[in-house]
Amino acid sequence: MKKVHLIGICGKGMSALALMLKQKGYKITGSDEGFYEPVASLLKKNNIEFTPHYSPTNIPKGADLIVIGKHADLTPEENKEVAAAFNSGIKIQSLPETLGELSKNKENTVIAGTFGKSTMTAILSWCLEKSKKNPSYFIGAVPLGLKTNAKLGNGKNFILEGDEYPSANWDTRSKFLHLHPKNLILISAEHDHINVFHTEKDYIQPYKKLVSLLPKSGILIYSKDGKNVSEVIKNAKCKKISYGLSEKADWHPQNIKYGEKTSFDLFHNNNKIVSLQTSLLGNHNIENIAGAGAFLLEKKLITMKEFQKSIINFKGISGRIDLKTTKSSVLIYEGFGSSYSKAKSVFDSLNLHFPNKNLITIFEPHTFGWRNIEAKKWYKDIFNTSSSVIILPPPMHGAKTHKQMTFTEIVNVVKKNNPNTYGIKNEKDVLTLLRKITKKDDIIVLVSSGSLFGLTASVPKLMEKIFPNN
Repeated sequence: MKKVHLIGICGKGMSALALMLKQKGYKITGSDEGFYEPVASLLKKNNIEFTPHYSPTNIPKGADLIVIGKHADLTPEENKEVAAAFNSGIKIQSLPETLGELSKNKENTVIAGTFGKSTMTAILSWCLEKSKKNPSYFIGAVPLGLKTNAKLGNGKNFILEGDEYPSANWDTRSKFLHLHPKNLILISAEHDHINVFHTEKDYIQPYKKLVSLLPKSGILIYSKDGKNVSEVIKNAKCKKISYGLSEKADWHPQNIKYGEKTSFDLFHNNNKIVSLQTSLLGNHNIENIAGAGAFLLEKKLITMKEFQKSIINFKGISGRIDLKTTKSSVLIYEGFGSSYSKAKSVFDSLNLHFPNKNLITIFEPHTFGWRNIEAKKWYKDIFNTSSSVIILPPPMHGAKTHKQMTFTEIVNVVKKNNPNTYGIKNEKDVLTLLRKITKKDDIIVLVSSGSLFGLTASVPKLMEKIFPNN
């Protein structure tokens, strides 16, 4: 039995990798600190034990492989366990290198793009799983309904979320370049991770490299209106098929009726293919479903009836416009907001479905992008649909790099455009403020890619207590 040790095991991608390595029959150990839900519970539920702090003594004797995550602090200079790993003589790999080895004998379909890739990967995995195709999949988030966010199946298809971010602190290649793609679904290539890709040109280069890896026998499904997508795919050697909200796309929705359950017809060119219903919110999710249908139905991987049944039962991903309670008249959602585009899709979706409701936003500027001095322009309109905004303090890692704004600076920038802005530093004070400003039919949305002080659990409990759903 191979022994594999994962440093930074509670990252969403690293936890998914740990699950697959365990399924492979390997003995898994790991370490992390400063982690948060839902990943830690997912690991425990699958009987993967990890040490909740870093130390050279965590590395087990006789380990065959050490996989090190990409967190900024996981360097030999900053982390003694990482330093010990590099000095141990044990083989060291990054997450994408290891994932590439696990998937190299399958037909790999990579889902890439600035936003939407976790949801798209989850939709495809869900549809294939529910249609009994026994796929392998790797999802960089925790899906609702599937038992885990990663699986090694016996079927030929491996569905992989592919990230443009550097592979490791010692490897600047984009993660998705390790994944041996046969097929690609490309959602967008809108400039992101400005601390790594300083210009838009820098940002789209790895996407072009990814497209160049596709064989002629593969298929490229792309968003018709995705930013920079037409530039990225122009030299693709394989078959190209578009999807989008516009009727100019090969696959597109028509007759959309929004509601708690949204319905629409999926068209291929001028032909109606199937009527669909979904509980997911937002136009971007209708577009995701259209893209998933384009791939699954073009490849004839499942039937139209299987697709229809799978979509109506798909509940989404934890933290991606995820309804946190049904026991309060105040609707509470959690949204993923690591970049401007991702956060805007959350606000646009809530405004589309609930245009007449009062929206209270709790926002944590967790990523380098939101803390960067250049992000001031993002704050000008991102909270336009919010009646009140609660800003939480940014994390301290990297605070002295990448031209980071302070907590006070961020709060002041937001306040210029939304006077009902509050900078609050702890969970207790947020809950106290919510008691004062929340009314019984409001919506509260918590937006971050971080821990949010545990407010995703405490806010629903508070609202269930003071505004019970009768």
